[in-house]
Amino acid sequence: MERKLIFLDIDGTLTEPGCNKPPESALRAVYMAQKKGHKVFLCTGRNYGMLSPLLKYGFDGFIGSSGGYIVCDGQVIYDCPMTEEQKQRAMEVLRENRVFRTVECRDGSYTDEGFKEFLRQNAGEGGNSELLRWREQIESSLHIRPMAEYQGQPVYKIVIMSQSREQLLEPEQALWEDFAFCIQDTDSFGIVNGEVVNRRFDKGKGVERVCRQLNAPLGSTIAFGDSMNDLEMMETAAFSVCMGNGSDHLKQVADDVCPAVGQDGIYQAFLKHHLI
Repeated sequence: MERKLIFLDIDGTLTEPGCNKPPESALRAVYMAQKKGHKVFLCTGRNYGMLSPLLKYGFDGFIGSSGGYIVCDGQVIYDCPMTEEQKQRAMEVLRENRVFRTVECRDGSYTDEGFKEFLRQNAGEGGNSELLRWREQIESSLHIRPMAEYQGQPVYKIVIMSQSREQLLEPEQALWEDFAFCIQDTDSFGIVNGEVVNRRFDKGKGVERVCRQLNAPLGSTIAFGDSMNDLEMMETAAFSVCMGNGSDHLKQVADDVCPAVGQDGIYQAFLKHHLI
């Protein structure tokens, strides 16, 4: 039997967004796959601090911070925060264009308070009150702190939110040499979500780095994701599966689509593709 390297996104794939408890069926699938000799890795935009509650479930390693921090079999094999100059330039141009920022360090994340204040001021308009409740729930469950508490720790990526796509045009142009802008589909509230990620890494490059570390062929890889920040991972892996709750665009890119995270999608996909 050929050993597979399985890469699982977290939010929207292994768990409901912002949740740290996978369905029992998904945990059973991971355990059964490992018993068959496969290795299972988390591959997530979350930093180490955000993903660490999931490590108790016995994964073989993880690709964190969208590829900027990688651990394989207990060993750190890649660690690439922004330079201080990169960080300062990115933070400044985003602030000048009124883009709300969440900086993600290794162990902590810090967010502009201005975004929630904007939502509070406009809570009666459309879905802003719902988005405010969602944002506060996410910040609480993932321990995201106010920007005022940020003490200058190295930053791996910046999560961004803006009121319009136009606000991101100048930052993209100013930062394009060092950073890729991964823009998610505009959400149902009309807010543009995205990530500013160092061009030196992404989830796909992370998959390649794990393969090199284990001397394993890319042909042995299978990836599971749900959103556009999983695109490079899905394109790099030999086989890719998009969750039923995932992005319509990603479903077109993926080799298969499985049921949603809340419908035992991981277990059913592992069974279908003979991983268990």
